[in-house]
Amino acid sequence: MPAGRLGRLFQFGLLAGELAAGGIGEGLRRLWDGNPVDTVGALLNPRNALKLAERLSHLRGAAMKLGQLISLEGEELLPPEFTQALALLRADANPMPAPQLRRLLGREYGKGWERRFADFAFEPLAAASIGQVHRARTADGRDLALKVQYPGIARSIDSDIDNVALLLRGLNLLPVQLDVSGLIAEAKRQLHQEADYLQEARYLRRFRELVADDPALCVPQVHADFTTRHILAMDFVPGIALDRLAEASISQECRDAAGHVLERLLFRELFEFRCMQTDPNFANYLFDPASGRIVLLDFGAVREFTPAFVANYARICRAIILEDRAGIAGAARDIGYLNADDPAAQVEAVIDLMLLVCEALRHDGCYDFAGAGLPARARSAGLELAFKHGYLRAPPPETLFLHRKLAGAFLICARLRACVDVQGIIRRFL
Repeated sequence: MPAGRLGRLFQFGLLAGELAAGGIGEGLRRLWDGNPVDTVGALLNPRNALKLAERLSHLRGAAMKLGQLISLEGEELLPPEFTQALALLRADANPMPAPQLRRLLGREYGKGWERRFADFAFEPLAAASIGQVHRARTADGRDLALKVQYPGIARSIDSDIDNVALLLRGLNLLPVQLDVSGLIAEAKRQLHQEADYLQEARYLRRFRELVADDPALCVPQVHADFTTRHILAMDFVPGIALDRLAEASISQECRDAAGHVLERLLFRELFEFRCMQTDPNFANYLFDPASGRIVLLDFGAVREFTPAFVANYARICRAIILEDRAGIAGAARDIGYLNADDPAAQVEAVIDLMLLVCEALRHDGCYDFAGAGLPARARSAGLELAFKHGYLRAPPPETLFLHRKLAGAFLICARLRACVDVQGIIRRFL
C-alpha cells in the first residue's frame, strides 16, 4: 500500500484519470446508442462509482474513512450508484502485505521482535481504514489482539482529506453551493485522534471503567507493554460477529436484548458519560455466546461533549417526544440546525424532518427498527427539503460524528431486526 505522500498523490491523480476516462467511455457509448450525452451523467456512471470505492479502499487511511463518512452523510447529495459503491468501504479493506507488516513491527518493537511472541498470526482477523488486527500469543502466555496501523496513515490525513474533497468537487459529486469546510476540518481533527493509538488506549481504559457496572457489556483490557503509538495491544476476546444475531436461528428475544443494550449505551454515552464512541459499524462489536455479552472493540473515534451541548440535545429530545414544535425550533437554533433568519416554511419543513428521523423516540412502546422502513422515508423527506425548500446546508461540524453514531446505531438495530422501547430508555436521562 502507498505510504509516502508522493505515492498517495500519484494514486489520486491516477484515480482522477480513470474517472475521466470512464466518463468519456460512457459518453461515447451513449452517443453510439443514439442517446443524448449528459457530461455529468456520463461521469457519474456505476463503473466509475466502483473505481472510486476500489481506489479509496486501496489507499485506506483518511481517504477511505472520508469515503465511509460521505456514504453515511451524503445520501441526499450523491447519486445512488456512488452512495452504494462507497458503502462498500464500510466492509473490510485490503490487508497490508506481509513484508510491509514485518518492517512495521520491526520499527515499533525493535530488532528481534519475534522473540517477544510464542505465536503471531500474519493473516489479519480484520482490516479497516486505519489499521488491521492480528492475533498473537506473547512469550509469557498472554492471548492478545494487536491493532497495527498502516504505515504513513497519520502523516497523510490532511492531504488525503483535501485531495478527496478536491476530487469530489472537481467531478461535481458535491453541490458547489454546499459548504463542507467545517465538516472537513472536523473529519481531520477526529482522524488525527483515531491515528493515535496511545490515546485510544486511554479511552479503552476509560470506557472499561465507565461500563463496568453493565453486565451486558465487555471492554478488553489494554496491555501497555505491547502498545505503541502505532500498535494497540488488548486482550483477545472470543466472540462472533454481531450481525450473526440477524440469522434465523437466533431468537427474537436475543435480538431485542442486543438492540436494547446498544440503544441504552448510546444514551448513556451522550447524556451520562458525555463521551461517545462514534464509529458504530459491525466490525467494532462482537457477541460472546458463552456470556451473552456484547464486546466493544474500537475506541479510536471518541468524541467528548460539553455540558451545554448535551443540555441542548436533552431539550430537543424532550421537545420531540412531546411534539413541541416551538421547543424543537428553539433547541435546533441553539444547536445550529437552524438559523434565526430562516423562512418560516423552511423551519416547519426542518421540524417535520426531525420528527420523522426521531420516530423511534416518539414511539410509545417497542419500536420495530427493520419494519419501520425509516431510512427510505427519511431520505425522501431530505431530498424534498433540499430541492423543494432549498435547504441544502451541511450540519454543524460538532454534530458530524454524533450523527454517524445515531445513524449507525439505528442501522445496526434494523439489521438485527430488533424491537426496542427507545422512548422508555431515553426518558431516564431526560
